[in-house]
Amino acid sequence: MRALSIVLAGGEGKRLLPLTLDRAKPAVPFGGHYRLIDFALSNLANADLLKVIVLTQYKSHSLDLHVTRTWRLSNLLGYYVTPVPAQMRRGPWWFAGSADAIYQNLNIVNDEHPDYILVFGADHIYRMDPRQMLDQHIQSGAAATVAAIGVPAAEASGFGVVEPGEGTRIARFVEKPPDPLTLANGRKELFASMGNYIFTADALVDALREDAEDSSSRHDMGGDIVPRFVQAGEAHFYDFGTNVVPGCAENERGYWRDVGTLDSYYEASMDLVAVQPAFNLYNEDWPIHTSPPSLPPAKFVFEEPSRRGLAFDSIVSSGTIVSGGMLRRSVVSSGVFVDQGAVVEDSVIMDRVRIGEGAVVRRAIVDKNVVIEPGARLGVDPEMDADHFTVSAGGVVVIGKGEKVVA
Repeated sequence: MRALSIVLAGGEGKRLLPLTLDRAKPAVPFGGHYRLIDFALSNLANADLLKVIVLTQYKSHSLDLHVTRTWRLSNLLGYYVTPVPAQMRRGPWWFAGSADAIYQNLNIVNDEHPDYILVFGADHIYRMDPRQMLDQHIQSGAAATVAAIGVPAAEASGFGVVEPGEGTRIARFVEKPPDPLTLANGRKELFASMGNYIFTADALVDALREDAEDSSSRHDMGGDIVPRFVQAGEAHFYDFGTNVVPGCAENERGYWRDVGTLDSYYEASMDLVAVQPAFNLYNEDWPIHTSPPSLPPAKFVFEEPSRRGLAFDSIVSSGTIVSGGMLRRSVVSSGVFVDQGAVVEDSVIMDRVRIGEGAVVRRAIVDKNVVIEPGARLGVDPEMDADHFTVSAGGVVVIGKGEKVVA
């Protein structure tokens, strides 16, 4: 059995601005020293699915570097994780959609001759053993299998909705229904597509070629390719809630977050810091792989009545120095400096941020290389924050890369 994995990493990520101002969405840092793409790639690597191409397009330089430097596998055994930028093989245009991205790279599929093709998104936070989904796909004889997760019916308008038929067959697939409650028919939950698919290779290639000739198509995997298989009665769904991942506690089962907005990114980050987190980064049986920087351990200094370096319910990465400041319920990346009297609460702080003496940072996302001057305030005065910075719909203050926050 030969399997090829394709990770779709070409989206612009407009709803994550300013975090995606000069980087691709899958390259956005998460959880201290990871990138969003590390979660999808780790799931594939842990499952020994070790032939992976990463299709990139927008602002992909840092993403390409991260994949190339971090995800080096053994060429001796024929394994690889490699970024593939848009090459305009079919003409002078970029990828017209996720399906077109794969269509424009069918030469790679032809070179590998896979029996099955896994198509996974690059920017979700979750643990999954994709072998279990692949086993179901093979046993069912499906041409296409869609990973699905239960979501509240009232929130399903942002997803592709799967309506189950007999067994695991998909009776109907509706992409981002404007009124999902009409589909629910009294149910509290609906099955939503996770953006992860498995296809029998020949069936996918045929569908992509047909789609490429359809001038009315948006050339989208969820919006166009999956409905083709549903109409043909060849599409099944895989219930993500049944997936068993080694080392995961029961409260983690079925955890999946689409971090497509600033608020969802913030909420997923806050899920990491509880005593019993909803998503546990410390699972050694199914690790999240990355290449952390070569930095010394984090350090907390001073124990005096007026200044103590402290952290509570926080993740603190290598190279960070908390010099008489205080961290609460925060995710702090590498090389951060927190000066005396500074307070950081309920926040995400990225690489090499400098937080000055007496500064206050609350409910904020602070991108790398930001300088927060002594006495500055973030997340304290909503009106002032809105006048100077990006503020999410949920009230989270977001500071772009390299900015300076003055007192």
